[in-house]
Amino acid sequence: MGTVYVFFADGFEEIEAFTSVDVMRRAGLKVEMITVTPDEIVTGAHGVPVLCDKNIVNCDFFDADLIVLPGGMPGAATLGECDDLRKLIVRFAEENKPIAAICAAPMVLGKLGLLKGRKATCYPGFDNFLEGAEYTAAMVEKDGNIITGKGPGAAMEFALAVVELLQGKDKVAELRKAMIV
Repeated sequence: MGTVYVFFADGFEEIEAFTSVDVMRRAGLKVEMITVTPDEIVTGAHGVPVLCDKNIVNCDFFDADLIVLPGGMPGAATLGECDDLRKLIVRFAEENKPIAAICAAPMVLGKLGLLKGRKATCYPGFDNFLEGAEYTAAMVEKDGNIITGKGPGAAMEFALAVVELLQGKDKVAELRKAMIV
């Protein structure tokens, strides 16, 4: 099993990022928190600072199994402006590797044209950035190798969908029981 990379920028949505990291680590996945900004300490949309594991410029992602983009503003917009991250996302799409984005972050995938002809969800009001997607407004949507989530209230189901994609329904059932979900 390789690594799941979760990307951070100032203004990230704390619930989405931390829930994803926590649930995936509970599942036994190797998770790295990566900043796309020069400072390895980033501050969430609600003032919570976090020290990331690495900066994107110090990673080659050779062992990447899945990438996760938390929402929040301006965090999601900053993720979309990072050239190295955009290149990685496009490479993942070309290789049909899993990509997960929640809240405002699916707009990054939409602007790259990766949601055309796919079902997708996002935070209300960001659906106009999901170019060519069938916007469902579901809490979580999985279409092929891409998982999208609606917003903070969908964080747990989003994280469990990521775990299910990598480790299956039995691991999700185990986690649901342990976390009383």
